[in-house]
Amino acid sequence: MTGECRRAVTDPAPFVPFPARLLMRARLGLFMAVGTAGGWLFQYIGSPLPWMIGPLVVTAILCLSGLLAVQVPNRIRPFGQVIVATQIGLTFSPATMEKLVSLAPVIVVTATSTLICILTISFAFARWSGMSPAQSFLASVPTSPVEAAAMADEKGIDPMPVIFSQTLRLSAVVLVLPVAMFALEGWPASRAMPYADTPFVLQNVLILAVCGFVSMRVFRMLRVPNPNFLGPLTVAAALAASGHAPGPYPGFILALAQVVLGCWLGSTFRREILARAGRLVLTSTASILTMLALCSAMAAGIAWASGLDWRLLVLGAAPGGVTEMALTAKFLHQDATIVTAFHLTRIFIFMPNIPWIVALIIRLERRCGAPKGSDPQ
Repeated sequence: MTGECRRAVTDPAPFVPFPARLLMRARLGLFMAVGTAGGWLFQYIGSPLPWMIGPLVVTAILCLSGLLAVQVPNRIRPFGQVIVATQIGLTFSPATMEKLVSLAPVIVVTATSTLICILTISFAFARWSGMSPAQSFLASVPTSPVEAAAMADEKGIDPMPVIFSQTLRLSAVVLVLPVAMFALEGWPASRAMPYADTPFVLQNVLILAVCGFVSMRVFRMLRVPNPNFLGPLTVAAALAASGHAPGPYPGFILALAQVVLGCWLGSTFRREILARAGRLVLTSTASILTMLALCSAMAAGIAWASGLDWRLLVLGAAPGGVTEMALTAKFLHQDATIVTAFHLTRIFIFMPNIPWIVALIIRLERRCGAPKGSDPQ
């Protein structure tokens, strides 16, 4: 199974005849349409982050039930990331930049404390799940499932449990954190999404799209971590700070971006994977919820000590993706630029160090006679 998983990550896609490709695209279109309907339904009932949570829940049910098991291609996901990143980048005004500088010590302390929490839980998770410490670390570290799987494959570690745990982590944080914060603060009366009243201006949309996708390509060529988000964010922030930024995307484009991200997450759930995973499902869920609770408690303590809004710190310390947490901040009427700064600081502190940390853990495993990477059942 390990070899099959590695080939799935590294091998190019096989040739598919045109009729089969047409059928696959029709199924994908239906899948995305059902996900969009889920977003509308969740907005109607007043859910937090409806255009991401709705598609995620609906498409995950379709895949787990076997009614419409479709894999959303990874190449589609950057559309959602680029749109969200450029939208968040536009909020980096000169005044916001000054605020970020003043908050730099709190941001660094929070990012470092979050990483300590994640490391602690990941090693405990290894004992519970039967995974090797290196495998458990890659399954817990805040990064994309694809990037974590690629790093696992490079080190000769079975990537399947890593992919499963990473996907479950992203999904759980997106589902649990906004709902929990809404429950604590009270369900808002307004169901309007951010930028709902922004007019559609074709010139602004084209400028943002070109800047976003070109910068994504450049950052990917430069091997910058998380290029799909950091490239568009950097360019949009530079335009905003210089006073030359175009108007933001209208609300429906931002909603479509979230539908893409939600459907992609939902499509990664598979009934056969859950059936094979066994105790990994339970231990992953327990680990993620414990990690979220620990990070939130730590963030609340830092907020109390610094006098900042606890909601801002909890979102900044959450072990979720920067895209999802920035969107959550918008829907919870928190400063998305500050939340983004927390997550970017964590990315720049942690991401460049992941390879050598994994290599060090593997050396310690071999020295202690630990297994190189098991497939938990």
